[in-house]
Amino acid sequence: MTYDDDLDAIGLLCPLPVLKARKRLKSLEKGQILRLQATDPAAVIDVPHFCAEQGHEFVGQDETSGPDGVTYYFIKHK
Repeated sequence: MTYDDDLDAIGLLCPLPVLKARKRLKSLEKGQILRLQATDPAAVIDVPHFCAEQGHEFVGQDETSGPDGVTYYFIKHK
């Protein structure tokens, strides 16, 4: 999947991946996609919930492309 910006939150625990994503999304234009890299097991719940609460589109996640334990989350700025 293509994306416009990349945020490395590997090793950070809840709520830091979502807080950093919120800050980074503020710098993006509407329609741009942020790829969030995270290892926090709670992110699988936190990221989609954050998107729903903040009005962003949760485009999806990918657990297979990155290093072991890293999940990529794709968030479209709305």
